[in-house]
Amino acid sequence: MDSGSVAWMLMASALVLFMTPGLAFFYGGLVRGKNVVNTVMYSFVSMGVVSVIWVLWGYSLAFGEGGPFIGNFDFLGFKGVASESDDPIPPMLFAIFQMMFAIITPALITGAIAERFKFTTYLVFLVAWITFVYAPIAHWVWATDGWLFQLGALDFAGGTVVHINAGIAAVVAAYLVGKRRGVDRGVEPHNVPFVILGAGILWFGWFGFNAGSGLLADGLAVSAFLVTNTAAAMALVVWVILGHVHTGKMSAVGAATGAVAGLVAITPASGFVGPMGAIGIGLGAGVLTFYAVRIRHKFGFDDALEVAAVHGVGGIWGALATGIFAIGGIGLVDGDATVLGYNAIAVVATVAYSGIVTFVILKILDVIPGLGLRANDAEEDVGLDVSHHGERAYVGDGAD
Repeated sequence: MDSGSVAWMLMASALVLFMTPGLAFFYGGLVRGKNVVNTVMYSFVSMGVVSVIWVLWGYSLAFGEGGPFIGNFDFLGFKGVASESDDPIPPMLFAIFQMMFAIITPALITGAIAERFKFTTYLVFLVAWITFVYAPIAHWVWATDGWLFQLGALDFAGGTVVHINAGIAAVVAAYLVGKRRGVDRGVEPHNVPFVILGAGILWFGWFGFNAGSGLLADGLAVSAFLVTNTAAAMALVVWVILGHVHTGKMSAVGAATGAVAGLVAITPASGFVGPMGAIGIGLGAGVLTFYAVRIRHKFGFDDALEVAAVHGVGGIWGALATGIFAIGGIGLVDGDATVLGYNAIAVVATVAYSGIVTFVILKILDVIPGLGLRANDAEEDVGLDVSHHGERAYVGDGAD
């Protein structure tokens, strides 16, 4: 084993895990004070539930050599997943790194259903969704016998597996659970500093997300680090400028949202593009996600925290942009449209599978006695912090 790469990948794994509390702050700041504990818990509890699932069967289904569509049961309970190896990093470290991706992906979905989804149902949803949606798509894209991997689709760090997957699932979940009571055009974020803090933690952790996905401490990690930062910065600037053009104000929440959109879009491309490609990806992400949010508002679809726009649209753009800006003669800019075509197939397959299976899972959960998708009216009115957790984030005016 290479000690430098082992040390780097342990750190990268910790960085990716740190993104989930960052997401908790980002989402928690955007909701009303009476729902912040509930919103934070969606992310935090995923760290527990998904970690257990990943060890028991999730990793085996995602990365076992079972065929083009799903893994097998060879690694149940991490059986045979060694902590020593002749390779630069051992299989157990790779499995740990991938665990952190699995943890944050379903947590992303919760931004679309914030302030009205039943927490007990969410716990069951976590188990089902990781098993039947996340693990198969991860196998398609990242397992060496997966059909999209074999096809030649490129997703360096999770544009399809994480962001498009979560974004489409969020659309389905928001549609099925319905709009929040008494909310026609969204709500004012209760704690903007939380949003900025969460976005900053996400940005910090994303260096592990992307620069770690090469699995080595090498020049590719350095390049991925640079393009990750560049795309996030470009998209942030675009969001601030467009916000000022349309409103005359430069929104802090807009800046944070833009940065996250840029990070989403560069994720699949981070191992394949150079700095100028990152500028192009960040620019496109800023424009597309900004206007996707505005269009969503006009239609009144209650994706509470803009998951579909930022992760769905941003992820689709990132996957296609990988095929456009990839260097080394494999991108459209360099004269080859092959990868763009393969990635378009990956986008369509991910959207279709995630959307359909998420719909089926949620419809089943909605008719199971004792579960159901939505909190009742009284619980929603008083806030899910008190009604579902018996706790308040704040005492006094901040609880409103």
